[in-house]
Amino acid sequence: MMSFLKKLPKLFSTPARPDEAAYWITVKCNRCGETIRTRINLYNDLSVDYTESGEPVYNCRKMLMSEGGRCFQRVEVELTFNAKRQLLSREISGGTFVEG
Repeated sequence: MMSFLKKLPKLFSTPARPDEAAYWITVKCNRCGETIRTRINLYNDLSVDYTESGEPVYNCRKMLMSEGGRCFQRVEVELTFNAKRQLLSREISGGTFVEG
């Protein structure tokens, strides 16, 4: 019985490799300068929209805040992905993107 219960979560999970399901972004807060890193799940965090030609595009909007608790400035990130979940565009307010 316990063996069955341990296997039960695998029946309902998405069979994607971890590197395929994640898109990581790093931002820097304009107010305090803290660097914030977050993970976008490409299979759960995206909302689908359709272009005029009927092609799907995926959108994600994240509100990030300092993890240190010293700054309450919100950093808003908007990402757009194509049907293959490749980044098309990104916008940010309240911070800047950190490459690397």
